[in-house]
Amino acid sequence: MATRLTVLCEHPFFRELDGAALDQLCRYATTRKFKRGTTIFAKGDPGDRLFAVASGSVKMSTSSFEGRNAILNIIGKGEIFGEIALLDGRPRTTDAIAHTNCELAILERRDFLPFIRSQPLLAMKFVELLCMRLRRTSEQIEHIILQDLSGRLAGALLGLADRRQPDAVSRSIAITQQELGEMVGMTRESINKQLREWAERKWVRLEHGGILLLDAKALANVAETGRADDSWNVHPNT
Repeated sequence: MATRLTVLCEHPFFRELDGAALDQLCRYATTRKFKRGTTIFAKGDPGDRLFAVASGSVKMSTSSFEGRNAILNIIGKGEIFGEIALLDGRPRTTDAIAHTNCELAILERRDFLPFIRSQPLLAMKFVELLCMRLRRTSEQIEHIILQDLSGRLAGALLGLADRRQPDAVSRSIAITQQELGEMVGMTRESINKQLREWAERKWVRLEHGGILLLDAKALANVAETGRADDSWNVHPNT
């Protein structure tokens, strides 16, 4: 109950509910732990549950018949997922896989839909969430079509970091280079080459199982312009 209460109380969608409504929602919720790599749901499964991440992270992905994978999003602590199929009652559109060991709060569709009908403000929050998802998808398509590797990679890194640590100067991202390649549509070798170039410029630091962003402004410049401006390549000790 404590886990369910914490993750729902802290979420911006649910924390504005009155005490009685929040208590009711928590009674509907269950919790479950998943080990890294476990499939939470697969594309085509029934959309009968909403998930909130209490700890860890979840990878939303899809794959082709040829075995190529594409990561569409990584959902972190305090975020929710699975809302599209839950609301329209149609099958899941992606796979959800535990990116790390994680604990999830789970709400069943049969309980959640009547609840949301009784909470107009919460219903509007979910409209906002769907709009945000659509905007993010449009941005991803735009980046893939119009930007080169450096711009796409910089944008992906900043997007992941901003959602986890929006106010931090140095921001750490737990992700592999293979996963980054699947997010931006490039090979791991191309990702590694670009990251090493940025590491030499002191923009990032490559760590075991992750990347530390050291110069977000320089990466933002690349994400916006699609190229590295030499004016950013000035080390503090030169």
